[in-house]
Amino acid sequence: MQSMETRTLIPLPEMTGERLDRYVSVELGVSRAQVQNWLERGLICVGGKPRAKNYRITAGDLVQISIPEPVSFDPKPQPIDLNIVYQDDDLLVVNKPKGMVVHPAAGNPDGTLVNALLAYCGENNLSTISGILRPGIVHRIDKDTSGLLIVAKNDKAHKSLAMQIKAHSFTREYEAVVAGRLKCDQGAVDAPIGRHPVHRKKMAVLPIDMLKAGKARNAVTHFKVINRYRKYTHISLRLETGRTHQIRVHMASIGHPVAGDRVYGSNRQPAMLQGQCLHAKFIGFEHPTTGRRIELSTELPDYFTSFLKTLGQPE
Repeated sequence: MQSMETRTLIPLPEMTGERLDRYVSVELGVSRAQVQNWLERGLICVGGKPRAKNYRITAGDLVQISIPEPVSFDPKPQPIDLNIVYQDDDLLVVNKPKGMVVHPAAGNPDGTLVNALLAYCGENNLSTISGILRPGIVHRIDKDTSGLLIVAKNDKAHKSLAMQIKAHSFTREYEAVVAGRLKCDQGAVDAPIGRHPVHRKKMAVLPIDMLKAGKARNAVTHFKVINRYRKYTHISLRLETGRTHQIRVHMASIGHPVAGDRVYGSNRQPAMLQGQCLHAKFIGFEHPTTGRRIELSTELPDYFTSFLKTLGQPE
């Protein structure tokens, strides 16, 4: 029998009228889909009784949740096509397509880049530093971000690349289309990023005192305008740091969210994008063994260029 962790929540008065699934999702920092699964299994009770997902919180409610311990699993090799732009005995660089998850996680147990890498490289030919769920993974890009990602084939290469990222000598450049017309031709966003104080699945720009308290990390994003359109701007970006969702959070914080980003932007973003218009176009690093500088770039993918065409001529 699967063991359970029991959590008890006492909603604040201002939560009265809130849907139960939304309330639990925010409080525990898990997806609403996960909460609804628990509700369907009768694992969430209010007043000692299982409730439906659309139950509304009332004054004095006591919410009890039996949280199943996650089932551990090892990722399995899967023969999935990869677009490899460079490889040698120490590393490879893959051009990840939009929609592919980098490593297995809740809701994405397979079909990931890691599953493909295990089939392509073999289970013993990837670095082990990031653990069994992320073999070879030195850095990540979001599911709906396309572009270049470096993979370490051994621990020595992994350590070298990780140190370059930490020292800011590992170059990462992106292209994106953002909502609105940027007024300045170039600039930078220098603002700490940490976990959103309410929506725990999201990141956010936080006050500087949160940085001092260790609840946020320094983050710097440089941007430059390529072309302006009537309602959008095509830009290039260079990461000085590499925080979770950094570009998406920083651009949204200055009023120009990445087009198609339904987490940090508007729900009314263009439907044809099916996720943000963001591409990791260029990486540069020192080879872990030879010390030679390697710089790699890739063309913009079809979804990106197709969206640009819908915007008409630059202004």
